[in-house]
Amino acid sequence: MITYSTIQKSQLEGALRLDAEYYQPEYLEISEKLKTAQRVADLTSDIRYGLYVEPEYKTEGVDFIRALNLLNFWIDGEILKIDENKVPKSYRLRTADSLIVRSGANTGSVALVDSRFNNATFGSYTIRLRFNKINPFFAAVFLNTRYGVLQTQRLQTGMAQPNLNIPNIKEIRIPLVSEEKQKEIEKLCGRIEEEREKSENLYSQAENLLLEELGLKDFKVEDALSYIVNLSEVKFTHRADAEYFQPKYKKVIEKIKSQKLKLLDVAENVPAKFDPQREPDKIFRYVELANINTSVGVIDGFSEFLGKEAPSRARRTLKAGDVIVSSVEGSLEKVALVDKEQEGYLASTGFFQFRSKRILPEVSLVLAKSIVLQSQLKREVTGTILTAVPEEALNRIIVPILPKFTQQKIAELVQKSHEARLKAKQLLEQAKNKVEDIISQN
Repeated sequence: MITYSTIQKSQLEGALRLDAEYYQPEYLEISEKLKTAQRVADLTSDIRYGLYVEPEYKTEGVDFIRALNLLNFWIDGEILKIDENKVPKSYRLRTADSLIVRSGANTGSVALVDSRFNNATFGSYTIRLRFNKINPFFAAVFLNTRYGVLQTQRLQTGMAQPNLNIPNIKEIRIPLVSEEKQKEIEKLCGRIEEEREKSENLYSQAENLLLEELGLKDFKVEDALSYIVNLSEVKFTHRADAEYFQPKYKKVIEKIKSQKLKLLDVAENVPAKFDPQREPDKIFRYVELANINTSVGVIDGFSEFLGKEAPSRARRTLKAGDVIVSSVEGSLEKVALVDKEQEGYLASTGFFQFRSKRILPEVSLVLAKSIVLQSQLKREVTGTILTAVPEEALNRIIVPILPKFTQQKIAELVQKSHEARLKAKQLLEQAKNKVEDIISQN
């Protein structure tokens, strides 16, 4: 069914926007509803683009939040660090600042800065909003509701790659509601933070238990400047690059060699054979790398499309208990356990899909996220432009088999961690629904 709007010449925003996309009915509806609301420009004390720095990341320094770390309210993923001397005071974050992605795959995503990142800084593909004339927690939740998301979608410019710039963001409108109602949302944000912390602490306990069992707790190795490799090893592995033979990888394997099995002996590598084009009118939910919460290993979102519109990489059908692991260098930490609610979702061929045969799925998750598998996967990446782990490399990866009692304890901690994470998501939805109800009633 064709959707259209009839626009008067006087409505053409001073002829600054003539594209039909800008005047979609749902955008016009939101614009009408919020026409008396306040502009972001009038509710903030500071709006600025993030810091541009040369990619010289440090092991110590200031946390550096990038666009890929912002996932619709959450700050997640690997947080890099930069030299403290490169961060002016005006680019330090405060708790309750909002960060919005200005360009890239997740343009428009808005995250609330929690206490972990007080005094951190932010990258050039993000924009910081510091609210001072409205409760900042209320504002952050509003920007994640339908009213906020549709405004950021409407204000994006550009064709090949959408962009949000400060002049666009200043025009977003947020309604002022009673302080009491704003405080209610702030309290919900506090509960969300508690559940998030609980989830991450429980997962950390599970990983520590695994590493202690393997003698890898606090295990660190540095890159060696020089080392000797036998020609027979080069011929056997068909690899001649120095990185592959770094002694640090062997040191990890040495720690688990007494109880090792090949990965494919304990888990099936499920092939990517599904073709959604065969069901052209069915709606599918699709998981890609951007949908993975790396802190505790859960799938935190999805996109929807008809089978006939499916991307060519959507060829994996997920089953509860599967562990999906990114095969792409730079995203190897994107690992997640499939929940029963995600049964039947599709996933990208950019993942490996492991189905446990001899160890509990939760233990597979922790192993895949830990130094045990991560170091081996990093070792196996090949390629030049897009480096990734080839499927045949899985035959060389080994895993330890833990005692059943230890496996059960790890599984229990992971389950509780994921329950807390789900509770945090439910509280966020509750906060968003509450904000939308307040606006509808007004």
